[in-house]
Formats: sequence, structure tokens, C-alpha cells
Amino acid sequence: MKRPRKRGASVAVIDIGSNSVRLVVYEGLTRSLIPIFNEKTLCGLGREVQSTGLLAPDAVDKALTSLKRFRALCRVMQVGRVFAIATAACRDASNGPDFIAKAERICAVKIEILSGPREARLSALGVISGIHHPDGIVGDLGGGSLELIDVRKNSVRSGVTLPLGGLALQDLAHKSLKRADRIVREELDEVPQLTAGRGRTFYAVGGTWRALARIHIIQSGYPLQVMHGYSISAAEALDFSRRLRRLAAAGMLADIEIVADARRPLLTYAALVLEHIIRVAKPKSIVFSTFGVREGLLHEKLSESERNKDGLICAAEELNQLLSRSAKHARELIAWTDRLARVVKLRETEEDRRLRHTACLLSDIGWRVHPDHRGEQTLSLVVNGNFGAITHTERAFVGLSVFYRYAGLSEENQPPVTMQELLTPAQLERARLLGAAFRVAHLISAARPGVLPATHFRSQGRNLMLVFEHRLVDLVADRVGSRFRALARLIGRSGSIVRR
Repeated sequence: MKRPRKRGASVAVIDIGSNSVRLVVYEGLTRSLIPIFNEKTLCGLGREVQSTGLLAPDAVDKALTSLKRFRALCRVMQVGRVFAIATAACRDASNGPDFIAKAERICAVKIEILSGPREARLSALGVISGIHHPDGIVGDLGGGSLELIDVRKNSVRSGVTLPLGGLALQDLAHKSLKRADRIVREELDEVPQLTAGRGRTFYAVGGTWRALARIHIIQSGYPLQVMHGYSISAAEALDFSRRLRRLAAAGMLADIEIVADARRPLLTYAALVLEHIIRVAKPKSIVFSTFGVREGLLHEKLSESERNKDGLICAAEELNQLLSRSAKHARELIAWTDRLARVVKLRETEEDRRLRHTACLLSDIGWRVHPDHRGEQTLSLVVNGNFGAITHTERAFVGLSVFYRYAGLSEENQPPVTMQELLTPAQLERARLLGAAFRVAHLISAARPGVLPATHFRSQGRNLMLVFEHRLVDLVADRVGSRFRALARLIGRSGSIVRR
């Protein structure tokens, strides 16, 4: 029985930023946020605030027009609750209150004008929502400001806000990159939130930094076109930022068609800020996060028990409920592989177990696809899935585990080499082992609940046995035996079927 979407359960966030005004509608207020609509307008509200103290009149008109459409969309989509926030441009501009009053009349909701520390905190909560156990410095680069804040797992420290957003920096520097370089250097030197980042991760949040990640992914030939969780070393990020600045100096940024025209001039300023952050903080790596203030706002509104749930497992359970033939069977498969891991004494870390459970939940989501394409299509669905709390390496591991479940282990049906190269040989072998276990389990049970609990594992010397209770002995067949022996070989055992 598939879970019907509850009328009025959806929530929306209207985000009035210094560069863009955006509406995101989510299916519900849950631990694993599922966006069902996302639209932005690049208005540039903050482009003159530093020099004139005012929101530009044409930007205000454009933003108010967009907000009228967003309100109409919320009515059409029957959104249950709408939350609205505004950031640096609206809090800094002298005509910000007048604009907010007009915007509130249009949106028919109260708009929260975020203070700098509040914006930093919500950015950190967004990263907590979308990154499993983060540890490092969150940097949210908007059009008007840069927020920096330290995060460790679920703990958030105090944050700081600086006038280094792309539009603000461009305005302060009068479009001079040399002057911008000096401003950034002065603002970032000795910032405590940065000096605590040595050897840790820097989490880059914000649309312009995501644009940098998109360029890097394409130029490097990286196999996943997923912004969230994309990670590069600090040294590589530093080299890339400097190269991008050289392109700007040569007037070659206009050729980067994958970035919106309105955002393209800000790329150089974003690269400049990132370069100085790396110089001061000396992080180990840069991780790009698509989860930020909006997701942090909704994460804050969850109950404590919901916030403490694993976002990846919640997302996998959602997909299992929606796409698998039996949600209960997937949960039984978790218990079945738990028993297998105990009997064969499979060495697993807590993270290994978490990924195994995730793969179990996703092991049947491709059943509607044509049999010839289930492996590749399900692999694509997993590695490109719109969910968080998972790294790119982990996406590849889970996706390949399910790929092998559908495509088999033969040399003729191998996944793309570029995908395999995201894993170490040991991780790839573990994915093959898990896929082999799924092939046995699904062949026995036909993805129906109540079957796997009646099969058991025993170990005798180097022989691994799969024991069928009497009521299931008719399910035993040569094909079941051959698949189980293939699984046992991957574990370094012989395998046999036992009828109780």
C-alpha cells in the first residue's frame, strides 16, 4: 500500500536573498526534506546597498512581481504552511522595512528578517540536515554577506557575518578586483571562526559557490553531476580559484554558459573569497552543500526526536515506501543481512552497517524498469538522488550494491568504470558481496514479506549453510543454490543449502 500524499501537508519557504528571490515547496516537514517545486528569480536586491544604502528600485519591482507569482503558486499547489525569510540586503538597506511591508502584504505571511548570527545558525543547521556528522566550518556566501560558523555533529557554535557577499563585495570595491582582494584580506584575517578550521572541512554553502563546483565537475570530467556533497582537497580548490581569477582577468568568464548570466560576474568574487578562506583557515577539504538556510529553518522546526534521526535512512525508507514492491520485505532484508554479517563475522564499521541498511531499503526500487536496464537505471537513480546525509563515495557504494543485485556479477554486465573508480578495491568488493546477497534474498522471497525470516545461516568450518524451514523447502532450486554458492565464494567460503 503506497502512502498517499496528504492534502495540505506540504510546506514552502520563500527566501528573499540579496541576489535571488526563491520559492521552494517541500512535500512535508520531515527529517528527509523532499522538494517538489523550486523556482528562483535573480533580482539583485543587494547590488547597491553598500554604496547607496538602498535596495535598487528596479530590483524591488522585480522581487515584488516574483513574490506575487510565488504566492499564487502556493495557492495552486495548496501548500499547507508558508515560511518567509529575508537576509542581508533587507536588513542593511534603509528602505528595507518598506519593501518588507509590501512583501508581507503580497505573501500574506510574516517575513523574518534574519540577523547575521541567526542566518549563520540556520546555515549550520542546514548543513547538519544534509551532511552526516559534519565537522568543520560552514561558510554561507550570499549576495550580501558571508556567514561563518563552526559545527561539530549536531553542535553549533556562535557565528559571524561579514559584508563579503558577491554583490556587496562588487559594490564596496567599485568593481575593482584589486580593491576587492584588499577588502577580503582585511575582513578575514584573524576571524576566530576561520582559525578554528585548520585540518578540518570547510562546507561551502550558497548559489555562487555551487556554480564554482559545477564548473569544476565539468572541467575535471567527474562522473557525478551532483553538487551536494561534492568534495575536493583544499589545495585543489585553491588552484582552481586562482585559475578562475586568471580567466576573469583575460575576459574569458563570459564563455562559461553553464552559469546564469546574472551570476557569472560574481564568480570571480566568490573565488577570491574562497581563496582567502583557504589561506586563513587551512582546511583539509572543501565540501559543497546545497542544504543551507532554508533547510536549516525547517530542520529547526522539527521535534528533537525527528532532528536526531539519520537523514539518509529516512530518505531510503521514503523511497522504499514509494517504489518497492513491499516496504516490509526491505526491513526483513536488513535483519537477514544482519544475521549473515554476524554468522560470517563480517568486519563492519558503524558507517558500513549504515550503508548496508540503506542499500537493503533501496534494493527493490527498480523493479518496474525493463529487466535489461534495471541495473543501470537504478544506479543512476541512487547516485543522482535528491537527498542528503551521504557522500559521493557512499552514493557510489550503495548504487553499485543495487546495480549488482539487478545486473549480476558477470564480466559482461559491469557498471561504468568511472563509477567503480570512486571506490577503493575493498569497497567495490563489498558492494559486489552485498549485491550477491540481494540476488539470493530476492530470488528466494520474490520480494514478499514473511519469507526471509524463515531462512537462517549456519557456519561449519569453511562451509556456509543457508537453512530453510520445512514450510519453505519447495522454494529450494538449483538456481538458488548456485547464487548462494557465488555469495559464499565472495566471503571466502563454500556454500550449501540445508532443508530443515
